[in-house]
Amino acid sequence: MRKINEIFYSLQGEGFHTGTPAVFVRFSGCNLKCSFCDTQHESGVMMSDDDIVAEVSRYPSTMVILTGGEPSLWIDEAFVDRLHEAGKYVCIETNGTRPLPANIDWVTCSPKQGGELRLTRMDEVKVVYEGQDLACYEQLPARHFFLQPCSCLNTAETVACVLEHPRWRLSLQTHKLINIQ
Repeated sequence: MRKINEIFYSLQGEGFHTGTPAVFVRFSGCNLKCSFCDTQHESGVMMSDDDIVAEVSRYPSTMVILTGGEPSLWIDEAFVDRLHEAGKYVCIETNGTRPLPANIDWVTCSPKQGGELRLTRMDEVKVVYEGQDLACYEQLPARHFFLQPCSCLNTAETVACVLEHPRWRLSLQTHKLINIQ
């Protein structure tokens, strides 16, 4: 059984896959308490893998995004295998402080200050910009680097930072800008 906050179908609003239709599986709970967290993820219901896969399979997208909260608190290789067996491409959005199953297809790491990273593989790094130095993030083993304004409040500063550090790309929370989930 896994604690699920919600499962919904929408477009990915951030990072590399922006604009891609995806089924979001939002897990409850997190091992960090970030002051800027905009996700109400504490409540939820316990669901079996069969129930989760059935719900995810109701939607036409092959992309499934495991998010939270912190999904690594709830997942394992067997669960990811079940999603693969259902024909899904499995992505995760994680703070990177816990090990992940090796069979995840795409890893988005959104490191948070004060959280010690435990990942050896990540496809993209998505940093919420609060004026911090980016040098430590540039050492991470990722192919893509995204800088995102904090709750859309410091967009001009984030754009200026990206212009100074061209390895990074701007990531906006487009789902908020176009008012979708």
